[in-house]
Amino acid sequence: MMMEKKLEKKSDLKRIAIFLGITFFLTYGVEIFVIRPMVGSTDLNQAYLAQLLVAGVMFFPACGALFTRLMTGEKLSKDNLMLAPHLKGNLKYYALAWFGTVFFIFLGAALYFLLYPAQFDGNMGYIKVLYESRGVTVNSSELKSIIISQVLMGVFLSPLLNFINCFGEEWGWRGYLLPKMLGQLKVVPALLITGVIWGLWHAPLTVMGHNYGLGYRGYPVAGILAMCLFCIVIGIFLSYVTIRTQSCIPAVIGHAVLNGLSAIGLCFTSLQNPYNVFLGPAPTGVIGGLGFILMAAVLLILLYKEEKQKK
Repeated sequence: MMMEKKLEKKSDLKRIAIFLGITFFLTYGVEIFVIRPMVGSTDLNQAYLAQLLVAGVMFFPACGALFTRLMTGEKLSKDNLMLAPHLKGNLKYYALAWFGTVFFIFLGAALYFLLYPAQFDGNMGYIKVLYESRGVTVNSSELKSIIISQVLMGVFLSPLLNFINCFGEEWGWRGYLLPKMLGQLKVVPALLITGVIWGLWHAPLTVMGHNYGLGYRGYPVAGILAMCLFCIVIGIFLSYVTIRTQSCIPAVIGHAVLNGLSAIGLCFTSLQNPYNVFLGPAPTGVIGGLGFILMAAVLLILLYKEEKQKK
């Protein structure tokens, strides 16, 4: 029995290496050699194509998981695919993934503007300038309607609108890598290392200015490190609901809501007093993401204690 477990552990270590090799090779290759030359292009068609390619890159973790399963002859069973929703008795984890994400995003933005009120612009001049740069003039009433509709769509429709793209990531990270890492390591190092891997996977986009922009002090290393921290925190949150439900579906929902709402705080930032990208108001900042950070700490402690009790 012990020998079988050792062989299985060794096989899974090989699968982890293959999965990461395929996923990073595809991602870095497309982002560095295809997307990066398009970034900053004045050609609108090039800019839209770059956005589509960035969305397409989210499928590479799922591709990596699928190719690894096929290459290593891993059995495709209902249990190890992590696709069954397992709704019975687990609706609270779905609610945590969905509405917990909504709550923490708004909490972080509100906290940031309470601490830095000079950076808050209730007139949403940032959004107005964006529209004007596209040749569209909007008044205050129209801006309010736009923001309200965006919030409602982000809260209630983003799990549907972003489901497919986020599934591309989550079936790879939480549906495949996470169970393999938990088979190799204790829960705390497994989740921390998985988060760092996820953060490094974003590195080319971070260098291109995604989430943290360009020209900040310590560019691009500071941005990459900040992204790794963010991915550790969000990774713990999404891993928790995955472990509890034995399904990657709630993680997909949480990820989808995060993508749909994470920029909402930026709509209220002042043009005269620029916000600090490493602090907030988006959840990628320390203050903007404080709710997620505290929740991740609590969830990690819970998982650690449960693992200790089982042993």
